[in-house]
Amino acid sequence: MNFKAVLTVQHWSLNLPLESRELLHDVIKLTLRDDSNVALQAGLAVTLALITLATTLSNAFVIATIYQSRKLHTPANFLIASLAVTDLLVSILVMPISALYTVSQTWTLGQVVCDIWLSSDITCCTASILHLCVIALDRYWAITDAVEYSKKRTPARAAGMIATAWVIAISISLPPFFWRQVKAEEVTSCNVNTDHIFYTIYSTFGAFYIPTLLLIALYGRIYVEARKRILKQAHSKPGKRLTSAHLITNSPGSVASTTSLNYGTNDSSSCDTTSSANVSQVKVTVSDALLEKKRISAAREKKATKTLGIILGAYIICWLPFFIYTLLVPLCDSCFHPELFDIFTWLGYLNSLINPIIYTMSNEDFKQAFHKLIRFRCFRA
Repeated sequence: MNFKAVLTVQHWSLNLPLESRELLHDVIKLTLRDDSNVALQAGLAVTLALITLATTLSNAFVIATIYQSRKLHTPANFLIASLAVTDLLVSILVMPISALYTVSQTWTLGQVVCDIWLSSDITCCTASILHLCVIALDRYWAITDAVEYSKKRTPARAAGMIATAWVIAISISLPPFFWRQVKAEEVTSCNVNTDHIFYTIYSTFGAFYIPTLLLIALYGRIYVEARKRILKQAHSKPGKRLTSAHLITNSPGSVASTTSLNYGTNDSSSCDTTSSANVSQVKVTVSDALLEKKRISAAREKKATKTLGIILGAYIICWLPFFIYTLLVPLCDSCFHPELFDIFTWLGYLNSLINPIIYTMSNEDFKQAFHKLIRFRCFRA
C-alpha cells in the first residue's frame, strides 16, 4: 500500500463510525508494518548474500593463487591454503542456509538437514579457529628455533597439524548427536540444544577460549622474540671491509666481475691506471650487504608479527561476542534478546572473509602471485 492510497483511505474513513474507523486504522498500521518488514528482509537477504559470495570468492582466489604459484608451495603456505579451504567450506555449507534461516526466522528444511547443517557449522567454524592456532604455532617454532625447525618443517608435518585441527573440531561437533531426539512433528527451529550445560562449557572452551589463550601466548612470545631480534640487529656494529667487488665493463655487450684485494703494490696500481679509461667500477662491501640483509630480515619479521597481530585482533573481535553469548544464555535465557544471536553468529562468519583479505594484502609474494593470476584470467577471457 503506497502513501497516497493510505491518505485516501484515511480521508474516506472520516465518514465511518468511531469503532470502524479505529479498526481500519489498525489494519493500515499492520499493512505498513508488513511492507516495512518485507523491505527489511529484502535488504538483509541481499547483504548476507553479498557477504557469502565475497567469502567464497576471496578464499577460492587464495587457494587458486597458492596452487598456481610454485613459489608459494611451502609448508607454511600449505597451512594458509588449508585455512582458506576451511573458510571456503563455511561459505558453501554453512552461510547460505544460515542466511535463509536468519531472513525467514523459521526452519523449513526438516530435521535431517538441520542436523547436517549444525554439524557442518560447528565443525567448520571450529576448524577455522584451530587453523589460526596451527599457523601461529608454526610461526612460533620458526622464529624461536629456526635452525632445527627448518629441518622438521615439511609438508608431512603440515598435513599432520591440519589433521589434528580437524579431529579436534569433529570431536566438538559430534556429542549433540548422542542426545538428539527425532521429533515427530514438523521442525520450525534449528538450534544446538543448550540444556546440556557441560557440553556448552566443553564446546565453547574447546572451540574458542582455550585456542584464544593459546593464540595470545604464542603471539606474545613471537612478539618478544621478534622485538629482541630487531633490537639486536639495530645495535649491531658494522664489520670491517674485507673485499671489494668490481663490475668491469669492457664493451657494450659484455660484463665481467672480479674481486681484488688492494695491498698498495705497484702492479695493482699500474693495472688500475691502464684500465681506468674504459672501466666503470662499483664497490659493494660484504659488510654493507650483510647489514642490508639484516635490515630486510628485520622488516619482514616486523611485518609478519604485525600481520599476526591483525589476524588475532580480527579473530577476537569477530568471535568473542558469540562465545560470550553462547556461554551465558543457558544461565539466563531471558537476559538476552534473541536477535543478538543472529548478529553475533554472522559477525563470527565474517572472520572467514577477513582471513584471506589479511593474508593477501600483507604478503608481497601473495600479492604478486594474485595479480599474476588475475592478469592470466583476464587474458584468457
